[in-house]
Amino acid sequence: MTTIDPAAPGDREGWERLYRGYAEFYRMPMTGETLDTVWTWIHDATLPFYGLLAKDPSGRAVGLMHYREMPSPLRGARVGFLDDLFVDPQARGQGVVDALYARLRAESARHGWPFVRWITRDNNYRA
Repeated sequence: MTTIDPAAPGDREGWERLYRGYAEFYRMPMTGETLDTVWTWIHDATLPFYGLLAKDPSGRAVGLMHYREMPSPLRGARVGFLDDLFVDPQARGQGVVDALYARLRAESARHGWPFVRWITRDNNYRA
């Protein structure tokens, strides 16, 4: 069974492995400075930026999701925005994305967001 939880301080190694895979998919260079910055954002209680990790039954991180709050001026409301979604290629097809989406729906409701926006690469048809 896949579990979904906020990224905890002890999850850095698994998170970093997945985030490097995500950056590689988008052909974006990844530096230690960027990793440190994003990891800090995830754990900054004053910043509405969140990180979820999916873990397999052995506790290995197999998926990540970063999302945040953003204003929607036309609606006069705050909404959610999904920034990053990545699943380890070896864990794909095992329901990891469905579990991450379900947790995001619950988090969206908890925050009172009417919806969550997401933009992905044009050729990322599966996502």
